[in-house]
Amino acid sequence: MEEEDTNKWEDPNNNDILVNVFNKFDIFELTSGLGHICPSWRNAVCDPYLWRTLDLSLFKSNYTYINNKPHVYVAKSSDKQLTKLLKISLNLSRQCVTTLIFHYYSYVNDAQLTYIAERSPNLKRLVLPSWDRITVTGIRNSITMWKDLESLAIATVPNPTYLMKQISINCKKFSQLKIIGPCDIAFVKTLIRCVPNLKVLSLRCSRLHMDALLLILNRLDNLQVLNIAHCYIVEGPTAPSTSSLKVVEKLDDEIMEKGSRLRNFITCRDDMCTECQRTKADKGIMRWCRIEQGLWKEDEVKSLAV
Repeated sequence: MEEEDTNKWEDPNNNDILVNVFNKFDIFELTSGLGHICPSWRNAVCDPYLWRTLDLSLFKSNYTYINNKPHVYVAKSSDKQLTKLLKISLNLSRQCVTTLIFHYYSYVNDAQLTYIAERSPNLKRLVLPSWDRITVTGIRNSITMWKDLESLAIATVPNPTYLMKQISINCKKFSQLKIIGPCDIAFVKTLIRCVPNLKVLSLRCSRLHMDALLLILNRLDNLQVLNIAHCYIVEGPTAPSTSSLKVVEKLDDEIMEKGSRLRNFITCRDDMCTECQRTKADKGIMRWCRIEQGLWKEDEVKSLAV
């Protein structure tokens, strides 16, 4: 009786099976040491299919808000954990990452961002809401390496003008932007000056000044998609004080007519909308930690949803 052939992990079909299994793992499981089991497992866990999207949205920094800049303190143990996670995952990815996603409350620093940029030169999409700890130097070091960057999701940006200027200089394919936070006139003017070819813009659940909205509709000539669903829209003085601002309950015909010229102008007209009520309660500065986990990832624009 002939001895039956036994399957080996080195078989390409078995490698495909391993990759499909590993694809169901989260980032903590993928970086737990699977590559040390055997050469076949190492090959599978380094497969480009697993690393085109590096989803770190499960990692939340251990932080405390402080009065002085950068207005957030991150525990050293938390920084070390994130650095370790980045080193392992970016080593396994072998520069295959094209989409990188961070948690809304993940506070990356300059060194970490530069490390990411050096090892993900083909990045096309970055979801990094919190830029509090990133300096002008950090912005320069990273953006200059991301020549193929097309899409960005951000919240608090200490140097928005400098960031957009660097994108304008280095990222010629840039076309999509999501702002998870207040959008004022100064920021819109920066967009008009630095990224006039912007095609997709989402401001959902943000505080938006009416003058800023008009600038967007009148001056971003190449814009095709604008999402202002659940926005807290205000009008009045543009000074930092918001005490004399008036809330716009309904968009007038002029705004709707201008918006109709776009390929897709997304608003929300449901008086019972939960997200609209939340945005209004927070006056356009959403406290995402108080609501369902992961809700900040949603977007009516499919290409900007996480």
